[in-house]
Amino acid sequence: MSSVFLRTESFCHRFGVKLPILLAPMAGACAPSLSVAVMRAGGLGSCGALMMSPTEIVAWATKVHAGSDGPFQINLWIPDPVPMRDSGKEKAVRDFLAKWGPRVEPSAGDALPPDFSDQCNALLETAPPIVSSVMGLFPPEFVKQLKSRQIAWFANVSTLAEARAAEAAGADAIVAQGMEAGGHRGCFDQAAAERQMIGLFSLLPAIVDSVGIPVVATGGIADGRGVAAALALGASAAQIGTGFLRCPEANIHPAWAAALATTAPEDTMITRAFSGRAGRSIATAYVRAAAESAAPVPAPYPVQRGLTAAMRAESINTGDIERMQAWAGQSAALGRTQSAGAMVGELWDSACQFLA
Repeated sequence: MSSVFLRTESFCHRFGVKLPILLAPMAGACAPSLSVAVMRAGGLGSCGALMMSPTEIVAWATKVHAGSDGPFQINLWIPDPVPMRDSGKEKAVRDFLAKWGPRVEPSAGDALPPDFSDQCNALLETAPPIVSSVMGLFPPEFVKQLKSRQIAWFANVSTLAEARAAEAAGADAIVAQGMEAGGHRGCFDQAAAERQMIGLFSLLPAIVDSVGIPVVATGGIADGRGVAAALALGASAAQIGTGFLRCPEANIHPAWAAALATTAPEDTMITRAFSGRAGRSIATAYVRAAAESAAPVPAPYPVQRGLTAAMRAESINTGDIERMQAWAGQSAALGRTQSAGAMVGELWDSACQFLA
């Protein structure tokens, strides 16, 4: 057996999956039905719990348990420091957004995500096989609690320095996220996100050569070729997000799903215009307008998220992709409309053919 298959077999045995194919935890696009389909096919399910209350986290896990006895991960954002507010700059953003949707109330920027400590307690109560972090590292006390319950910790990183820090902090696996990935970039230092744009095929071998724990590759992987390439570069598994979004079990808005089918790599952009955090989106009319020099600088996270809430809600109600928060990785068009379970099997079969 080759070293690649020995490595993937070891990963699968350790973390309880049959195939080294992981569903990326995508906040706002983590329908239980998608995880169940992936898990039934032998992959790892996932939940991006950023905006979920403790009750919602428990309810999600209950639904997934009812559909499959396979393993899954629940992902949490590590909170940023409290942002500096500037009423004048926020007014400029509100005035800009009023051209794209409903009038934005001054209080909209006060909206906050659920309490992080309460979410952590919900994870301990739910006790998923795996929890994962993004935007930083879990606090040491929480890591101790995870280990005492034999819950594995996957740390999402975007640089070599972050990977080393995660291993030192006790992570059980590293998820190396290339800049090709759709959605928010998992940078520990949000201010450096645009400066530290590292492609997966540069980031992955650097991390593999520098840490002693398994490395999962993610970002721009959406077919068997990508899975095989990632494994050949030293990954123990591949994690896929955008590639699964057109599957029927994902239940995303039809306008978003249709747009993904025709999104070329150059049709995506890194933007802070939805949340204040850098993320890769389809280059819609709103995203392009927000990047123009005359547009106001987005407010910091999570203020910008609150300010754009009304526009995002209206875009969903009207099906207007040009204003929709339509996250997309650079390999979006490789996604398929087939069932997620069938896609998992085909991804692995195809990867094995290339690796053979």
